[in-house]
Amino acid sequence: MKQFRFSCMLLFATMVFFLSSCGGGSGEKKAGDDTTGTVTTAPVPVNTIVTTPQLMVVVTHKVADFAKWKPSFDAHDSVRLANGLHRYVIGRGIADTNMVLVAMKADDLAKAKAFSQSPDLKNAMKKAGVTGPPTIHFINTTWQDTANIGAAPRSLTTFTIKDWDAWIKSFDGGKQERIDNGLLVRTVGHDADDNKKVALVTALADTAKAFAYFKSDALKKRTEAGGLTSEPKRFLFTIAHRY
Repeated sequence: MKQFRFSCMLLFATMVFFLSSCGGGSGEKKAGDDTTGTVTTAPVPVNTIVTTPQLMVVVTHKVADFAKWKPSFDAHDSVRLANGLHRYVIGRGIADTNMVLVAMKADDLAKAKAFSQSPDLKNAMKKAGVTGPPTIHFINTTWQDTANIGAAPRSLTTFTIKDWDAWIKSFDGGKQERIDNGLLVRTVGHDADDNKKVALVTALADTAKAFAYFKSDALKKRTEAGGLTSEPKRFLFTIAHRY
């Protein structure tokens, strides 16, 4: 009898060991088990680079009072929309905060040009407190980086060149040099009617390095290699509003 009882106990112990070893009936969730049926995937990186050409209208002018000009500008938006213009960015000059930059996307070059000369726009500007004639650029952007990089100051640089393709090749070759000197390219483009008139927007990630680079022999050599035929003109600004 004792031998039979001992054999039963031994058989029971063996079964418990077997079940616990296989995880059967334990109710425990082991590390690495996935009981939800959900597959986790890595997030897809967002591409912020836009190479589809985009017509832009960039206006710079001085205002008597930015705080009074801004509401008047916004109130005129329905008229701009009727002429195929879409608000994009407003900037304020660093040297003079009443110098304003307005960047807009445009649907049609002819309509944008006609609107820029219209009495309605001139009256709206006068009412808003614009002082002096505006400078208007009609730009065909060929490359943009739309990533939001914060409040770093920007530079709108305009100049003329001998040949667009030759300049682009030289410009692309200077990418690391610009990064090393605190400059991040945001927009590259040219005049809508003349690709020898370049417009370039950069962010000054490191202002001390960028200002030093603007005066450097390295940039002088780079501009000579790119075939510049005029001295670069820079308008330094901060972004005041994004639409």
